[in-house]
Amino acid sequence: MNESTFVVVGGSSGIGLDITRRLSRKNHSVAVVSRSADSLSGLPGVTHLPLDITRDAIARDAIPAAVQGLAYCPGSIRLRPFHRLKEEDFLADWRINFFGAVNAIQSCLPALKKASGSGSVVLFSTVAVGTGMPFHASIASAKGALEGLTRSLAAEFAPRIRVNAVAPSLTDTPLAGTLLSDEGRRSAAAERHPLKRFGKARDAAAAATFLLEESAAWITGQVIAVDGGMGSVRTFK
Repeated sequence: MNESTFVVVGGSSGIGLDITRRLSRKNHSVAVVSRSADSLSGLPGVTHLPLDITRDAIARDAIPAAVQGLAYCPGSIRLRPFHRLKEEDFLADWRINFFGAVNAIQSCLPALKKASGSGSVVLFSTVAVGTGMPFHASIASAKGALEGLTRSLAAEFAPRIRVNAVAPSLTDTPLAGTLLSDEGRRSAAAERHPLKRFGKARDAAAAATFLLEESAAWITGQVIAVDGGMGSVRTFK
């Protein structure tokens, strides 16, 4: 197996941490960009760049010279009735979900162009872009823009760099803690999905890791649903 170097923004928590662990287990080098490194202790081949992607650009000299893949994992869950959303709420969601991704891609682009084989970028959308859901106006708007960015950059960067996105449904991560805070909410969330469970970090991380590596070398411009069937399946009894 060829060892490669990857950058995982938001790689110290939730889905990003699972991606980091998977890449580390495969003997890849992983540069994690996040605010905290507490969960990264003991992971071989993993380095940490402390940075808040919503506030600061990634310095070019902080990125390895050649990068095989970039995963941008930060996100937000701001669920409010539309009439209660203010301009700053929309801007906050766009800042972390869209502009943070733009920041990361622009910073890593020179290194991605130097990758052996094809470079890869993986972004994260949400099932709420393709399936209308109440109270998701702000986050779905930002993630919808991210899906547009995915397809646009896939065309612009082809054939050298692949760009794809993963679109999960509700996933059991620290970000979703308030939505899964008790057994009643967890049971109701599981029941809403055709596969009768909510997501685990490993579900989305497995798809993202596949897209990052050369095993997905003929896949670009795609938004892969990892949502327990929420976006496309209706079960009737």
